[in-house]
Amino acid sequence: MNIIKQFFYLSNLILFIFYLYPGSILGYFLYGNINIQPQLTRDFLVSSNHVYVFFIISVIGLIAFKHKLKKIIMYLLFISVVLEFCHLFIPERGFEIADLFGNIIGVLISILILQIIDKGRQK
Repeated sequence: MNIIKQFFYLSNLILFIFYLYPGSILGYFLYGNINIQPQLTRDFLVSSNHVYVFFIISVIGLIAFKHKLKKIIMYLLFISVVLEFCHLFIPERGFEIADLFGNIIGVLISILILQIIDKGRQK
């Protein structure tokens, strides 16, 4: 199996663990408190952390599965929505529209950037 695919599967596993854990794993390790979520940059209209995470996961997935673009895009959009809705049921977590849109925007930005790169290569 391709190393990029393995890295995508591993990054998905880590994403699911961090996303579905009741509290903040990073908050626990950095601050000793599961209720504090580390913030890389200030939020604008959407959650910046969510944009960054889903951008990185999406780039890896789109590169690993470039031969199955429609399927990987559907998968990435699906998990970006479903994982956020899971926060409705997980203790110490909360569903937020800004997080949901951050997830989706991260996926869309990665698709756009990779399309621009591909068009540049075709010239």
